[in-house]
Amino acid sequence: MMQISAISITMKSISDILRDIDEEFTSENVSVSALLDAFHERGFGFFLFLFALPAALPLPAVGYGTVLGLPLVLLSAQQAMGRKTIWLPGSWKARSIRREKLKSIIDRALPWTKRLEYIIRPRLEFVTSGFFLRMIGVFALVMALSVCVPLPLTNTVPSFGIALMSIGVITRDGLAVLVGAIIGMLWVCALVFIIGFLGTEGIVFVKELIKGDI
Repeated sequence: MMQISAISITMKSISDILRDIDEEFTSENVSVSALLDAFHERGFGFFLFLFALPAALPLPAVGYGTVLGLPLVLLSAQQAMGRKTIWLPGSWKARSIRREKLKSIIDRALPWTKRLEYIIRPRLEFVTSGFFLRMIGVFALVMALSVCVPLPLTNTVPSFGIALMSIGVITRDGLAVLVGAIIGMLWVCALVFIIGFLGTEGIVFVKELIKGDI
């Protein structure tokens, strides 16, 4: 399998990178290790985006709450600690995703990433480097812990917040990072408030209210 160079990845948009993934991996199953080897140049931003994406979209894969949440927790914790390279347990690196599932995720994600690319551009770049990368890791960790909670409303919005922050880091768009952090953290704080005062029944009530069942 041919690896994509750091320069070519850096010059490409999120949509182009997703297409590269679709074209680069042709085997029936795609291992996490293969993705790490091929796209390590994108660092934490890319892999946080990759793991957050399925839970951030209205896909059947959203049901993998803990499966998706645990890698997000590990990645965000490492970023919060200031690590420069990604470490994953051998058993996690050996895991794989069926190519047809990966292609489905990419096909569903492309229209959204194309829309985002109209408004995402390099700005407030200081927010995407240095000390702020650790803060992004802290916020992403809080959101990732929410994704791991097996309750309604705890997955999609926090995952979207992580994905948007990650896109911001990749494209050096500090405003996207700030918007993602605000959306994700406000949602998590709201969930904590609801559970604290109403218990888990409050989450179910809010879900039914959103769906219009009440």
